[in-house]
Amino acid sequence: MATDDVAQLADSLAKAQVVEGELSYKGKGLKLDNAESVEEIVKDIKDFQGLQALRLEGNTFGVEAAQAIAKALEDKSDFQCCYWSDMFTGRLRSEIPPALNALGAAIMTSGARLRVLDLSDNAFGPDGVKGIEKLLKSSACHTLQELRLNNCGMGIGGGKILAAALTECYNQSSAVGAPLSLKVFIAGRNRLENDGATALAQAFQLMGSLEEIHIPQNGINHPGITAMATALEKNPQLRVINFNDNTFTKRGAIAMAQALKHLRNVQVINFGDCLVRSEGAMAIADSLIEGLPILKELNLSFGEITEDAALMVARALQDKAQLEKLDLNGNCLGEEGCSTLKETMENMNMGDLLGSLSDDEGEPEDDDEDDEDDEDEDDDEEVGEEEEEEEQEEEEENKVNPVTPPPSEPRPPDVSSFLSFPSPDKLLRLGAKRAMLIEQQVDVNDAAKTAEAFLKISSVYKDQDEEVKAAVLDSVDAILRKAFTSQSFSTFHFISSLLIMLGLLKSEDKLKPMRVVAGHLQALEHAVQQDYFPQEHIAVLDAFMSRHSRACESCTGARDSLKSTLQRIRPEC
Repeated sequence: MATDDVAQLADSLAKAQVVEGELSYKGKGLKLDNAESVEEIVKDIKDFQGLQALRLEGNTFGVEAAQAIAKALEDKSDFQCCYWSDMFTGRLRSEIPPALNALGAAIMTSGARLRVLDLSDNAFGPDGVKGIEKLLKSSACHTLQELRLNNCGMGIGGGKILAAALTECYNQSSAVGAPLSLKVFIAGRNRLENDGATALAQAFQLMGSLEEIHIPQNGINHPGITAMATALEKNPQLRVINFNDNTFTKRGAIAMAQALKHLRNVQVINFGDCLVRSEGAMAIADSLIEGLPILKELNLSFGEITEDAALMVARALQDKAQLEKLDLNGNCLGEEGCSTLKETMENMNMGDLLGSLSDDEGEPEDDDEDDEDDEDEDDDEEVGEEEEEEEQEEEEENKVNPVTPPPSEPRPPDVSSFLSFPSPDKLLRLGAKRAMLIEQQVDVNDAAKTAEAFLKISSVYKDQDEEVKAAVLDSVDAILRKAFTSQSFSTFHFISSLLIMLGLLKSEDKLKPMRVVAGHLQALEHAVQQDYFPQEHIAVLDAFMSRHSRACESCTGARDSLKSTLQRIRPEC
């Protein structure tokens, strides 16, 4: 190593914190590639008697460096806590599984019994889950209490592998009389979707020991939510339930409300941005009346809840002596409804517990019809749609009618449904002409609408699903090529709208930022390399992507890849 590097490392190591059996290198920003680069860390680990916790987060470790550290852990039988989040920044995804395998094997060799395993913010995908699969199945995890895998990009496949490993760990630990009793599970931003969530729900139902569950932003719809509700009902010690930014709809919300009736220890419920809708909110209100005696926080924001349902929720909280906060912002109360809600809370001496209502969407129009239409759109399972069509066909066949009606033409693909509630399945069901259909639907004379359409299409991008990936990129190419080749199209307005919606630029208009997902940036990386993309805007995008912004924190890998491409293709001044 260079002298300066050695000095920097030595200085960082000198500042390492030691707290009650803990050795910490947290947030040092060290880039450690090989065994030589971690010699001092290895020495500290070996010299540390009774090591219980090791903090490596906020540094980046290559395979050789991880293997050297693993070797030092092989005799640390008192080891209990792995705080290893954000430790592979800038590494190839292929480097992560062997590094995790080495560290896991060392823990198993040592005879340690883990309490905490934190691998959040590592974006290792399904292969990364395979890297810890053996560890999770081993006796080292029979005592595991906290599993933190936030923002790891596990996907459906990773969720299934994880569920199978936890199930095996539970079965093996039960066989020796000490069943796995996981208390805290955190796995937000992992695109578990319905299948991944359902697999994990089966494992949680088996264990029945959860006290906290956090799975926000996972693309879970009502089938997965219903499976989770069934599992949570079997976990009576639950205190915190966070499902923020998934899609319950009425069916999922009612199932979850039924589960809540059986849970007496819940203190925090976060169903914000979950589209629980009015009927779901009413079901939750019913649960509040019957149970949840020590509830402290309830978040039902941005759920398309109307005034009557919101008032039911508020009144159901009247006897909750420990309540600290009620969030009903971003719903459909209207100005009068907001005033009535505030008055109701004040009359119960709970006015100061009601959160802001500044983002209320106003009273809905044609509630019932919209709810029914949206409910159908949110059901992404083809089975349900096929069954409905079959029932309609059977009804037609069973009718007694002297005149046989002409066969109805098949319903054309619904581009509007896809753009309103994007999903990979809906995009694929548009068929081979999807790019042309979307191009015809999007008004490319409006730069803001074009930017919004681009982000909605790219939100379903799946790097590991070649069919979905190709469908997204073909559709993106179609609308952008048409837009950028139009003489009346404002490319500057498009770029500024795009930056606003990505949360990288403040808006003076009514445009609101979206939640950034990796697909947005991956599709943009593709687009900037196409011949239709204006070269004069490459530098602008590069400047904004190079700024530190929280908007892209959930997809740092995609952000870094886009930045690298922009810098590579940026025209020289």
